[in-house]
Order: sequence, then C-alpha cells, then structure tokens
Amino acid sequence: QLTIATLLLLGLALTGIISTTRRGSILAGMVVLYCLTTTIGAYISTRLFFQMNGKNWVRCVLFTAGLFPVPTSFVFMWVNTVALFHGSTSALPFSTIFTIAAIFALVALPLTVLGGVIAKNYANHDFNAPTRTTKVAREIPTEVPWYRSRFVQMVISGFLPFSAIYIELHYIFASMWGHQIYTLFGILLFAFVLLLIVTSFISVALLYFQLAKEDHRWWWSTFINAGMTGLFIYAYSFFYYFHRSGMSGMLQASFYFGYMSIVSFGFFLMLGSCGFHFSLLFVKHIYSRVKCD
Repeated sequence: QLTIATLLLLGLALTGIISTTRRGSILAGMVVLYCLTTTIGAYISTRLFFQMNGKNWVRCVLFTAGLFPVPTSFVFMWVNTVALFHGSTSALPFSTIFTIAAIFALVALPLTVLGGVIAKNYANHDFNAPTRTTKVAREIPTEVPWYRSRFVQMVISGFLPFSAIYIELHYIFASMWGHQIYTLFGILLFAFVLLLIVTSFISVALLYFQLAKEDHRWWWSTFINAGMTGLFIYAYSFFYYFHRSGMSGMLQASFYFGYMSIVSFGFFLMLGSCGFHFSLLFVKHIYSRVKCD
C-alpha cells in the first residue's frame, strides 16, 4: 500500500497534477492517496493471513488499518502539543485535525474493511507450497562465521540500498527542512524504483546465504533485513540535524525528529514488505525446482 501510494504521488508530481511549488500540497496528496489505497493493503495482508492458516481475519484487518496511522497519530499529537505550548503558527488548527480524522474514519476505514472482505471471499487462500515439508523442524546450526551472523546481514542489507539513495536524500532533506524547492521528481522516481530493486535483490541474496547455512527461519529476518534502510535514513537524519540543518531548540527538534521517525518507519514497512514478497517468490521458485523422492 505504501509503495503504490508513493509511486502514485511521484507520478502525479511528475505530471504536474500535484503542485510541487506550494508547500503542503505533497503532504496533502500523500494523505489522500494513503486513504484511497487502504483497500490494497487490507487485501494483501488478509490474503497472506489466510494463506498462513490464520483464523481471526478481523483482527488482521484492524491491525492493518492501525499499523501506520496509530504511531503517526501519537507522534503528531506530541509535535502539535509542543507547537501549541510554544505558540507556534505551525500548529495545526482543530478544523484541519478534524478533517483529517474524518477522512480516515469515513474513507480509509471502510476501504480497509472492503479490502479484507474481498480477500476473504474472493482471494486464493491456498499457499501453494512448491514441495512437501517435514513435520519436525530441522536443527539449525549455531556455529556460523561472524560475517554470516544476523547482525552483519542487517547492516549490509540496510547500508547498500541507503548508499544508492544517499546523494538524492541530501536534496530531499534540504527541500523538506530548508528553503529549497525540489523539482527533479523524474530523478526521484528513478531513485525510488532503484531503491526497491536494490533492496529486493539484496534481500534475496542474503536469504540464499541464510538457507545455505540451513537456517529455515527466514520470514521475519527477510522483512527486517529489507526494512533496515529505514533505520539508516533515521540515523542520517541525526547527522543532517547536527551538521547541516542549523536548527536548534525544543520546538524544531520535536518537529524534525518526530516527523523523520514517521518517514523512517514508513520506509521500514514499505521496503520490508517489498523484500519479503520478492523473497517469497524466490523461495517458491527455487524449491519448485527441487526434485523430492
């Protein structure tokens, strides 16, 4: 859902449908696109939930509906409270907050439920495992070289995709937190697609090494490895704040680190999901070529 919403946002900005020179238009467009694409997120999550023999699909739909908006709401309430306490004009008025809440309650939630219902009634619930598995889990070797440990894999999977977007990230930060206007959305779209491709391929490569050492617990490790780029983006935000931004004080720090935590969390979920689904296709493909006696 986040991936499709981001691609649509960049496409609309590239074609000029969303004004890129007016501050706030990108954020407003993202809020609307997120609400309109909630059906996709609920459909994908509920279908995967049923394929993994899940039973309580309503809980899955509710979890999907609140996974990103709930932490965002808490961060926003903190940032807005700090702005009101300092008497800043950047604090959103109650009417704007009510409008956003109404859009979420009247558009996003019903579309989320709709996506879950469609997945429950019409999606394929069969996992389609390419080969049979034993009922007894295989013992996982504990002695592995340090360069094949879980921590090293997380660092590699986060650093390599981050290095692919490092230069573009500097200009995006300067546009978000400085006085520059970003207009190169064609290059940004290319960098975003490149980020998805690099993250997916690195996740598959690390997954292959994990399976080669007879470690079959790849589900969450693949998701976390792919999403580690979000943590690197948040770490880079500290460097930018102290060495490039010139910002200081409680108000600016709250706005900066609060909203950057939302962006980094969004990248973690988005890239983790892409890496996991790409890895799932890879695992199904390689094990469908294995001949079992």
